Amino acid sequence: MFQKILIANRGEIAVRIIRACREMGIKTVAVYSEADRDALHTLLADEAICIGPAPSTESYLDMERILTACVVMKADAIHPGFGFLSENARFAELCEKCNIRFIGPSAEIINKMGNKSEARKTMMAAGVPVVPGSKEPVYTVEEGLKTAKEVGFPVMIKASSGGGGKGMRVSRSEEDFEANFLNAQMESVKGFSDNTMYIERFVENPRHIEFQILGDRYGNVVHLGERDCSLQRRYQKVVEFAPAWSVPESIREQLHADAVKIAEAVGYVNAGTVEFLVDRDGNHYFIEMNPRIQVEHTVTEMVTSIDLVRAQILIAEGQPISHPEIGLGDQNNLKVNGYAIQCRVTTEDPANNFAPDNGKIEAYRSGGGFGVRLDGGNVGTGSVISPYYDSLLVKVTSWDCTFPAVCRKATRAINEEHVRGVKTNIPFVTNILTHPTFIAGKCHTKFIDETPELFEFTESRDRATRVLKYIANIQVNNPDAERHQYDTPRFPKAQREISKQDGLKLLLDTDGPEAVKDWVLGQKKLLITDTTMRDAHQSLLSTRLRTRDMLKGADGTADILADCFSLEMWGGATFDTAYRFLHESPWERLEMLREKIPNIPFQMLLRGSNLVGYASYPDNLVRAFIAESAREGIDVFRVFDSLNWMPNMETAMDEVLRQGKFLEGTVCYTGDILDPTRDRYTLEYYVNFAKELERRGAHMLAIKDMSGLLKPYAAKKLVSTLKQEIGIPIHLHTHNTTDNQIATYLMAAEAGVDVVDTAIGPLANLTSQPSMNAVVESLRGQERDTGFDPQRLQELADYWADVRLRYESFDKGLKVPVTDIYRYEIPGGQYTNLQPQVESLGLGHRFAEVKEMYRTVNLMLGDIIKVTPSSKMVGDLAIFMVQNDLTPENIVEKGEHLAFPDSVVSYFKGMMGQPPCGFPKDLQRVVLKGEKPITGRPGDLLPPTDWDQLRREIVKFYPNYEEPRSLISYAMYPKVYEEYVRHRKEYGYIMRMGSHVFFNGMAVGEMNKINIEDGKTLMIKYIGLGDRNDDGTRNVQFELNGMRREVAVPDPTAADTAKTVVMADPNDKSQAGASIPGMVSKVNVKPGDQVKVNDVLAVIEAMKMETSVVARMDGTIDEVFVKPSQSVKAGELLLTIK
Repeated sequence: MFQKILIANRGEIAVRIIRACREMGIKTVAVYSEADRDALHTLLADEAICIGPAPSTESYLDMERILTACVVMKADAIHPGFGFLSENARFAELCEKCNIRFIGPSAEIINKMGNKSEARKTMMAAGVPVVPGSKEPVYTVEEGLKTAKEVGFPVMIKASSGGGGKGMRVSRSEEDFEANFLNAQMESVKGFSDNTMYIERFVENPRHIEFQILGDRYGNVVHLGERDCSLQRRYQKVVEFAPAWSVPESIREQLHADAVKIAEAVGYVNAGTVEFLVDRDGNHYFIEMNPRIQVEHTVTEMVTSIDLVRAQILIAEGQPISHPEIGLGDQNNLKVNGYAIQCRVTTEDPANNFAPDNGKIEAYRSGGGFGVRLDGGNVGTGSVISPYYDSLLVKVTSWDCTFPAVCRKATRAINEEHVRGVKTNIPFVTNILTHPTFIAGKCHTKFIDETPELFEFTESRDRATRVLKYIANIQVNNPDAERHQYDTPRFPKAQREISKQDGLKLLLDTDGPEAVKDWVLGQKKLLITDTTMRDAHQSLLSTRLRTRDMLKGADGTADILADCFSLEMWGGATFDTAYRFLHESPWERLEMLREKIPNIPFQMLLRGSNLVGYASYPDNLVRAFIAESAREGIDVFRVFDSLNWMPNMETAMDEVLRQGKFLEGTVCYTGDILDPTRDRYTLEYYVNFAKELERRGAHMLAIKDMSGLLKPYAAKKLVSTLKQEIGIPIHLHTHNTTDNQIATYLMAAEAGVDVVDTAIGPLANLTSQPSMNAVVESLRGQERDTGFDPQRLQELADYWADVRLRYESFDKGLKVPVTDIYRYEIPGGQYTNLQPQVESLGLGHRFAEVKEMYRTVNLMLGDIIKVTPSSKMVGDLAIFMVQNDLTPENIVEKGEHLAFPDSVVSYFKGMMGQPPCGFPKDLQRVVLKGEKPITGRPGDLLPPTDWDQLRREIVKFYPNYEEPRSLISYAMYPKVYEEYVRHRKEYGYIMRMGSHVFFNGMAVGEMNKINIEDGKTLMIKYIGLGDRNDDGTRNVQFELNGMRREVAVPDPTAADTAKTVVMADPNDKSQAGASIPGMVSKVNVKPGDQVKVNDVLAVIEAMKMETSVVARMDGTIDEVFVKPSQSVKAGELLLTIK
């Protein structure tokens, strides 16, 4: 009996042998390369010794080192496993010479059968059919080509000492023979240290059937049944099963007889495998005998209950195959029970031509259960997959009593193998197991190559890892941030089951918008629109309110606010911000809220032909957007133009009417109708505009007081006059920046206003709308009592008060009311966002100057209407003028050499429409720099959106795009939408993540529950930051569902912070510099390109403001120093012209 066995192998087969030895009471020695020092087989063995560097030629294929290790460790036998030296006759011979028992056949038999050429000779002598081929070993291309011509193309080129698909190539003609021969021979040398090749005719689409053989020293030989190994890729087996039940019994009996005959003919001792091809006509051919254990031996063990590795060791010790622990004294003793399938899980990417993957396994969970066996060698969380060796991760072998049943079990078992951090072939193997042809047992060796649907995969969601990666990025990017933990919000609950019958939406859907208009006119109570889910958070919280928090309050909202005229919950800046900063779809928000709130009309803010963007869009895009919005749940469209220019509103208004939805024609309010010195926007101006809106079919007039300029008595005068002049209801919108606007509403209510915009208390006032809670209490018991229950409203107030805490990083706006808004006339939402924008550009200390410049710009332009996007343009120009020390007096002169912000260029070009005051001509000339302005409607000049072209573009980065949502979004915001899709792919669906975690990450020790889908919850605990890695990443430690997980993400502090920034010389026209700090969003040129004055060279983006960098001279691009997505400082040199 052996006392100690050295295993001359690695991975799962080494583990398999160690376990068999341990059960037999035999000590083991593991050998390992430097790359395998922490591998499982080194830990399980009684002793372990390093035999060299990672390359297998210097370790696992180095016979001298292995034999030396065996002598040093005093082992009395070597088990070679499979691969490496297992079929090397010289190695077996050296073992014998060193008086070390080689567990396998003798060197003579290996030489005769392990060498493919010698085996062919033996089989032909024994009368066993072989595939026509070379009779002698082949070493050169010339010898091989001569043989190939003799047997006839196509031919198979094989490594004589090969196995596992290595060293095999098909050549179909003389033209490709040399390349295939040399490639196969190179693989053989690398894998087996042998350049001996042989040639045989290639059999098209055969079945590959092999027999497990056991022979002892006493001349006893038995087979253990057959295995079907036809499922192959690159001649390497992928899925094997036993028995080969779909081969006719008569053919299997012939194969049984020949397999035993072959082993007896050579006096075979130990375990071996005889392999045959069976062609379409039922003819069978011997192809080779592998004088070793096979990778797929597990399926034979499962159906025969015979431990083949133990049998190998017992036979090597001199025991007969009738030994009780083998139990095969006679062939009749063999009992085959049931069916078994082996699936090889490899670290290969089937979607990328099975490219091997390596790296650290971030998470591992194994399968199991009755009838499932796992054989792995180096798999577990934290294991590192080396690029040096075979990609096999684990073998999953399943058993059941019928073949369809074992297919189902194998599918279940392999999909329980949870591997994260490296790619695997699990989706591919799953497709095989579930394919009808496989289940029917009809696969041949080319089945994989001829079945493209096997490569159609559902992308792995790997949701937990993506969520951890998202949080880890926040932790690393802001390691010192103060992270608060919050109590669960006080969720408002519905006290009844809500349906469409419980609100105004039913009337709109059944009787149409005219009926709603008449209903509104017939109401005595003041009707309310709630803006909490749109303009309130846009004004107070930088438009950051997430869909998750809206949905959590939706049930209570549907009940408590059932009598609202509408909920303004969509449109405006919330559309692009959802994609840009919240990484969620605004369309999904609309759809999900509509499902939760079926009874209240939904309202959106629509910027006329600008839709929810900052530029004019083609008419067909305008119509498509409105149609889709209406289909998804928008009922009331508040259509306006930032300059009150009717032509820009016409298309949108017409499409709303075509869709049968409620049209709020909107007039934007500015100035002061009570101030006789302000003679541009007079009472007459607003009356005439309102009449025109009514004439064009508006169902309601909306007065949009974006800056909160409408004073109480002005409101009374304006509303009372309009009530006398028009016959449609009036809806008043304002911002309570001055704290005067509740009074404005009360005066407007007395004058007969029909609807007012309010927000729930905690998200009301200052730059938001007046408080609904306050307005309701103010009118309670009066003629225009709103009818709302203040106590129920408090439930909503409690919820939004709790939610607002989670947005503290964006809650940086006004803390007290200000009346300077009457001077500056900055819209509420812009007022909140302006200071962070100014600070991000390094001008925080000059914010007072920017506000004053805002007023100066407005007057310089002629006192224009200031609503997005015109208000954004005024803000961009104000910042630009402060940055560049410009004044109304010097802007024309200095502006000759400056590239103005894109929004300013767009305005002066006429792309936002025509302001009532016209354009300052000198300034227009300087801004446009020779470009001609338009005088008509931008939509008349824009080519229609090419939907087919958009489809061709979007499918490149989003194959499963949603039609028409994706196309519409991409048409308006191509870069933003593409980045949203990229973020979704990288981090997954994170909308359900708690908002404080989403924005700020987690405190050390914090436990957070994230429901990634209904019934699927992740319990995540943040442990802390780990070490920085050499590649510039930092490890972040978590516990995920109680198990330690580590995620590596880029550490921005690892970058070279000492990089020298070269500044452009403003007086040198050959140097193009950044006019603002920000990110390079586009580079339009490369060295060698010809450019002319005012050609756009690059685009810089910062806080939604884009600025084009233009050429100041004709010439050729010399050098480009930046690339897209690179951050730059103001004045930084971007490129040079010569």
